[in-house]
Amino acid sequence: MSNREMDREIFEERFKRELKKKDSLSKKKKNNEELKVKILEAAVALYAKKGVKFILDDIAHELRISKKTIYIVFKDKEDLMISMVDYCFNNIKAAEDEILRDDSIDIVEKLRRILQAMPEEYRAMDIRNLYILADRYPRIYKHVSKRLESDWETTIAIIEQGIVENKIKPIDIPIFKSMLEASIEHFFSSDVLIKNGLTYDKALSEVVNILISGIEVK
Repeated sequence: MSNREMDREIFEERFKRELKKKDSLSKKKKNNEELKVKILEAAVALYAKKGVKFILDDIAHELRISKKTIYIVFKDKEDLMISMVDYCFNNIKAAEDEILRDDSIDIVEKLRRILQAMPEEYRAMDIRNLYILADRYPRIYKHVSKRLESDWETTIAIIEQGIVENKIKPIDIPIFKSMLEASIEHFFSSDVLIKNGLTYDKALSEVVNILISGIEVK
């Protein structure tokens, strides 16, 4: 066998090993992503039952896995809860996009539904105790606030379209945005909902109806 043939065989062998390594890493990454989603879904379900009091042992018991398995994809409970916030907000954004694509709804009703968008499985969650996060988990509470202030592109586009179509009054959109954000943040940062016997769903609906009635062209 010539030196050239030997070099080619060595190169091919290395190439096969690299491909095998990449394939293994790809499968591992996919498995970790699937595990992450399962843990997040279990965490959302447990939050609906226990609020922030759920622990990692609860998730492990629910999924019939060891707690060590959870640590493969999450550093600790706080890391998990921050990911859970993103997971929930991303699903809400997906619900908004679905409403946006529905051409059977007029522009004002579309805005109303987008402002209240929430996947059905989240409606059972009691999020009235979120104000507890401010003291116990300030980093998570700050992340919730940050997400509330972002992802407004769809809503702004709907308002602008409504103004062009003369269905919505010409308004200062940043002020409208601030009013809704301030209301939601107040719900999250105090026990006002619990004291008044209101669900978050009901309170948000009231706020949205008030805001829409003020900007709708009648």
